[in-house]
Amino acid sequence: MPTPTSPTPATTPDGTTPPRVAVVTGGSRGIGRRTVSRLAADGHAVVVGYAGHREAAEEAVKEAVAAGGRALAVRADVADEHQVAALFDAAENEFGGVDAVVHAAGRMHLAPIVELDLADLDALYRTNVRGTFAVVQQAARRVRPGGAIVTFSTSVVGLAFPGYGAYAAGKGAVEALTLILARELRGRDITANAVAPGPTATDLFLDGKDEETVARLAAQPPLERLGTPADIAEVVAFLTSPAGHWINGQVVRANGGII
Repeated sequence: MPTPTSPTPATTPDGTTPPRVAVVTGGSRGIGRRTVSRLAADGHAVVVGYAGHREAAEEAVKEAVAAGGRALAVRADVADEHQVAALFDAAENEFGGVDAVVHAAGRMHLAPIVELDLADLDALYRTNVRGTFAVVQQAARRVRPGGAIVTFSTSVVGLAFPGYGAYAAGKGAVEALTLILARELRGRDITANAVAPGPTATDLFLDGKDEETVARLAAQPPLERLGTPADIAEVVAFLTSPAGHWINGQVVRANGGII
């Protein structure tokens, strides 16, 4: 039986290896923004997908360029399949293809299940579930061999914090979708994994929480601190790199050891 080997990177006519190309949704803020600059530092050309924070997206582009990569900001509602297709079109037209897709766009709404307004549930699921489906559907059609797809879940799926019922249920759907996608990509040499952060110091996480709540959550991991966007971006960078290509169909709970 032949020994398995990693895929040989494609080369240009002059013999050089072209840069890998990444699409990062939610790339204007938080974990997504830090992932943009981290992948750029690895030499990726990055398409920064954003919903409404144009100035923040342009700043993310500047940070990516400063990190040594190339970048482009493209506005897209992740739940609109036509806008998502246009986002991938921009990556292919500007940089020649897509090798990594990091779907970091998301919405959070916290409320006890008994009090949850179903209109808020619909809005949450539109972004977090339909949006994930629309993005990975395009990713499955377009990512080149040797590439990677990374979605985002949450460690709350396992931790079951009160108030997170709708959010955790939607992210549970993301986990199921991602694991099935990995199996449907059999034979394509493309990985699909979900990253499930624990409490991480982003605007999305900190919004509406008092200092006591934040301190209590920060004390839960054995490392006794909140995660940072940089912590999570490192995990994403590994999963999208050749070094992480044997990790496939997994949920990586990046939470500092919370049980």
